[in-house]
Amino acid sequence: MTPRPLVVAVDGPGSSGKSTVGALAAERLGFRFCDTGLFYRAAAWLALHRHVPLDDGPALAALVPLLELESDRRGRYVRVRADGREVTALVHRPSIDRVVSEVARQPELRAALLSRQRVLARDGSIVVAGRDIGTVVLPDADVKIYLDASLAERARRRRLERGIRDDERDGTEARLVLDDLRKRDAIDSGREMAPLRIARDAIVIRTDGFELSEAVDAVVRAVLERTREPAPEAGTP
Repeated sequence: MTPRPLVVAVDGPGSSGKSTVGALAAERLGFRFCDTGLFYRAAAWLALHRHVPLDDGPALAALVPLLELESDRRGRYVRVRADGREVTALVHRPSIDRVVSEVARQPELRAALLSRQRVLARDGSIVVAGRDIGTVVLPDADVKIYLDASLAERARRRRLERGIRDDERDGTEARLVLDDLRKRDAIDSGREMAPLRIARDAIVIRTDGFELSEAVDAVVRAVLERTREPAPEAGTP
């Protein structure tokens, strides 16, 4: 569908749709897909499992050789293994949501994971999603996209994912989702190493009010438009 094996970076805050939209866009483009956040979720899970302090950067970095992302038949790196154990479902639990930013802010862990993420993208034809892909991990990506949405919209999506109604338990769980996202935004944007920010050459797509299919269309369209070969000048053979 595209003229060459591109590397597409998709960044954005929590619950902006990076993983879902990125994976579907990759499928449309015939590309592989990787959500780098799974590395940090796996590190957080293993740290909790082994009682490693979440602010001990060197100890967290030492866990990296025990983390693996495996692809499914469609080239999506969505299966997670930690210390040889299948933990895909476990790393998506709310308990991990609440601590993953604390783990991800540790510079030693981020540095240890950098080469792992770059190796996955080395052969191109891939969409890589995260928070610092276009700015740090893959600064030379062919296409950089920043998916954004308001805090309220992102909280609504997170509640839908978890099956939480706004009126459930007098709104307590809904407020917790909102508070968790607000806290994570502050940590991700304020960390010293690789903070969440928009790459200078990124295409910003704000998805408030978008259906999922519309967001996917916007990403695919952005990739194709950014990589379209220029028309030859008149008289060029």
